[in-house]
Amino acid sequence: MRGPWAGPVAHARAAGVAGRGLELPFRHDDPVGVGCPGGARREGPDGRRPARHGPVGTDPGKGGTRLTARRAADRVTAGPAYAPGSTMARRSPTSPPHGFALSAADDRLLRSAPPAETLRWVERVVGGGARVRGVGALAGGTSSAVHAVTLDDGQGAVRECVLRRFVRADWQAEEPGLAQREAAALAIAGRSNVPVPRLVAFDGDARETDVPAVLTTRLPGSVAWSAADLPTFLARLAEPLPSIHAVPVPAAAGIPDYRPYALDLQRPPRWATLPRVWERAIEAHAGPPPRAGHAFIHRDYHPGNVLWADGAVAGVVDWVAASVGVPEADVGHCRVNLYDRFGREAADAFLALYQAASGRSDYHPYWDIVAAIGGMDAAYEERPHPEDERFLAAAVARL
Repeated sequence: MRGPWAGPVAHARAAGVAGRGLELPFRHDDPVGVGCPGGARREGPDGRRPARHGPVGTDPGKGGTRLTARRAADRVTAGPAYAPGSTMARRSPTSPPHGFALSAADDRLLRSAPPAETLRWVERVVGGGARVRGVGALAGGTSSAVHAVTLDDGQGAVRECVLRRFVRADWQAEEPGLAQREAAALAIAGRSNVPVPRLVAFDGDARETDVPAVLTTRLPGSVAWSAADLPTFLARLAEPLPSIHAVPVPAAAGIPDYRPYALDLQRPPRWATLPRVWERAIEAHAGPPPRAGHAFIHRDYHPGNVLWADGAVAGVVDWVAASVGVPEADVGHCRVNLYDRFGREAADAFLALYQAASGRSDYHPYWDIVAAIGGMDAAYEERPHPEDERFLAAAVARL
């Protein structure tokens, strides 16, 4: 599906970003059809730095830390962050996309097949005599188990779904109602003109499933963390956001207000070379946001949660962190992930392209700061993160 944002050249030119054409030559030998999320660059719950893109283990409003990040698609377009010939400077990512180096224990937890009772529930909610014909783990995520499920619909046709199971007990304990929250968010997001998975069913209390679960349709497309034409990639990545932010949120929808992820580490990390930068950033994080807002936000928007097909955005997935807040929270969250993968120029170009697409021009560095340090805990000190410090220093300099 090609959304109304699939014409980014005017925005790219308005933002001063040179483009080389409309098509993104991603690798399309990868399987397509992933109605599930993709992982950003950060590490998982093995004690290393929490991922940029999502809370696991706590409600950010309850003062906890993020233990890991989200799931990923079955395949990620890999290779260099972008191809030779881009007008932006080349950057070598410091690690591969998140979620592709699981420990043995996490691999068992997240990639093992769903139990029979849960698959029987899938058949019942799909209805019409549907029978499961195939199940495959979708690699790349670390916070929930995500599987592609192929069914015979009972009429001779094949139906593709995605089953997400919230298998981490710590996350369930700290944030009950995750399945209900994603179901509500999908219903709201479905009112936009952005393609999103359609909710089939959910079992928030695990009455018929082994753990809380959400079943959705499976969208076409695949996750891309590389692009031969980076300016066009960034323009198309920016353009769904205004449509998402414009969707009204019913008062009784059950979507929580945005809050930055809390800090367990309330001082500069031991390896910091710019301690005053960290101190000012922590002060800003503790203070009020520059403005209030009541827009519908994805809260976990970055390239790993966007699907692509034929060079166009085919879907936005992973809505479990959806919140009500200021649109720039999505922008800052995406910017820090883009900085990690592509570098400063790409993050800055994305901001300019979003502003051209949305008409919003007032971007405060607060949104970069809370995205960069939110969830920082003692494990963050285990090894230096100089790229984080550079990103943070640039944001603090604009305060």
